[in-house]
Amino acid sequence: MSVTLLVLVLIQVYWIKNAIMVREAIFNREVDQVMEKVIFQLDRIDRAKLIQLKKNSLKQKKLNWMKADSLNKLYVDDLDPFGGNVMIGPNPKSGFNTKQVVENMFKSVPDRKFIENRVSKSLVDSLIKIEFRAIGLNTKYEFGVYSPDRRKLTLMKSGQYPQELLASSFRYLLFPSDIFSPQNLLMVHFPNERQYLIARIWVLLALSLILILTIIFSFTYVITTVFRQKKLSEIKNDFINNMTHEFKTPISTISLACQALTDKDIVKSSDLYDTYLNIINEENSRLSGMAERILQSARLQKGEVVLKAEEINLHDVISDAIQKVSLMVEKKGGKITLEALAENEVVFADRVHITNIIFNLLDNANKYTPWAPIILITTKNISDGIVFSIKDNGIGISKSNQKKVFDKLFRVPTGNVHNVKGFGLGLSYVKNVVEKHQGKITLDSELKKGSTFSVYLPLK
Repeated sequence: MSVTLLVLVLIQVYWIKNAIMVREAIFNREVDQVMEKVIFQLDRIDRAKLIQLKKNSLKQKKLNWMKADSLNKLYVDDLDPFGGNVMIGPNPKSGFNTKQVVENMFKSVPDRKFIENRVSKSLVDSLIKIEFRAIGLNTKYEFGVYSPDRRKLTLMKSGQYPQELLASSFRYLLFPSDIFSPQNLLMVHFPNERQYLIARIWVLLALSLILILTIIFSFTYVITTVFRQKKLSEIKNDFINNMTHEFKTPISTISLACQALTDKDIVKSSDLYDTYLNIINEENSRLSGMAERILQSARLQKGEVVLKAEEINLHDVISDAIQKVSLMVEKKGGKITLEALAENEVVFADRVHITNIIFNLLDNANKYTPWAPIILITTKNISDGIVFSIKDNGIGISKSNQKKVFDKLFRVPTGNVHNVKGFGLGLSYVKNVVEKHQGKITLDSELKKGSTFSVYLPLK
């Protein structure tokens, strides 16, 4: 899938590149056609000016020809339609050299030696603008006229891009039919050429980008889903294994008690009956409690649990939970300490669920401390709420797993070792209940240095 995706993206990029190259070729052709028209217009205007200039000069010269012989006068009259510039002195002699007349006719007028005297910046700009507008080519352009004899740009539109003009591939010969004048070059540069070309094919680019992003998104979604399903499958298998271990012990105990009660070889007495019945009752209650925890977590996840809020004294609830857990803690040589620093300990909450939260956190602190558990519970008021923290000296939780411990069915990986029993539902249940009370739970932990769970509950 990765290779296919990469190939598709490369093909798409290749197509886009080719499309830009085709658009660039079309752009170059359009510019060449436009500039050919501009050069033609400039040449025609220049010729018209030249003819008019020569005619004006000829009219002035004719006044000096009144004394010429009839043959010379007739010759000059014949040259008049060509606009010839007959440079003859005021007192020509009869029978003058006709070669000199022809050469003088084609000589450049002195003030036309420099290109600045033949074209103006405004004229070139207006002609280019008109032709570009005619074909719909609306982009910023810069032009300049380069004189090879003088080796410099003699005319420029704005003068901002001299180096770019000299390096431009758009260069055209001014007045190509004028073989007696210096060969000046008209150069054109487009500062925003790349952006203009991309803008001309933005629809294709947008569609290509959407397709590429869609393919990448779909690929990422599929891969993410595969990994998520794999992870969920592993969590589900762990949950089933844990549930099997958890249910297997009470079921086995009940089965043995029932066998003992039905065994005819065992002498039955009232004390024996009471003992086995108590075992069956305790294990049955244990089974019911585990089943209820699973069902309760499922209902809470679906939002089917309705809180029965009432005013409760949080210190009293914590003290009750300590009494239930203290025997298990003391059995391992540990102890639980309460530091009730909160002056306002009355909260509006569900007593049953708040009790379950505290019990779960204390039970975890005890279970995940292989040595003598030292558990410290502190309470304090902040703004309009109360915070109670449960700190232990247990095995701690790594940074990578701290964000996951509140996920449903998640348990910190321990390989194939199952020293601590559980379904991975406790902390998920705690977080959901706290959030239903508009509260917040945080974790601060470090491996082999213990964990601290802090729960914030609003007073109202």
